Amino acid sequence: MKRSGSPAPVGFFDSGVGGLSVLRAARRLLPRENLAYFADSAHCPYGGKSRVFVRRRALAISRFLLDKGSKAIVVACNSASEAALETLRGTFSGVEFVGVEPAVKVAQGLSRNQRIGVLGTPLTLNGRRFSRLMECYAPGMEVHTQPVSGLVELIESGRFDDPRTEATLRENLEPLLARGIDTLVLGCTHYPILLERIAAICGPRVDVIDTGEAVVRQLRNRLHARALLNSGPGPGHVEYYSSGAARTVAPVLGAIMGDPSLKVITVPV
Repeated sequence: MKRSGSPAPVGFFDSGVGGLSVLRAARRLLPRENLAYFADSAHCPYGGKSRVFVRRRALAISRFLLDKGSKAIVVACNSASEAALETLRGTFSGVEFVGVEPAVKVAQGLSRNQRIGVLGTPLTLNGRRFSRLMECYAPGMEVHTQPVSGLVELIESGRFDDPRTEATLRENLEPLLARGIDTLVLGCTHYPILLERIAAICGPRVDVIDTGEAVVRQLRNRLHARALLNSGPGPGHVEYYSSGAARTVAPVLGAIMGDPSLKVITVPV
């Protein structure tokens, strides 16, 4: 007997707009799925905050998304995945949580000279998940990490083409390029929003890795295994929520998603 799927939404959350880089991949690879996205813009960025704070926010947002009927939740934030993923899985037993992490394993397979760079937030780069990745996949490689300050805030304000954004990128990329890296891992979901600009600075000899599609493939596998893929006709829809002011957040989300009429609902979670 054919198993039926579920039209319930998949929840996504991030400290702000960064998780849209994963959501965009979900729209491409899982076009029938209904999605709910929560931008915790009132508390962005997470990268410099304590693990306890980020864990508390992740729990509150996950409860909200589950109350909205989410059948699975993507923690579309490296910092939140580091600080809270294990806690979320333990607290909400039976719920499928998919996290993100820097693609060190992918970089190992791509790198020709075994020199890779990783851009990330301090919380991610100093975390246990990243440490385990290094232990498993980094032996024999030169891994150069670059903790980034200020870039998330520029992206959150929609300053994609701003001279200060360009300067911040160059300030953080040039030390890695000087080390001779041939592969760059984007260890924050905000950074792929500037993928074209980052790739232009790095040049054609450096592979730049965005993990969005890999995360969504993992989500698809998990949903398939539990017979939760939406089998209904037609494309799915997306609902957008934020802890920040909708009038501020909506234009930035709309610019990233290519939908200037995009609506955001402010929720005091």
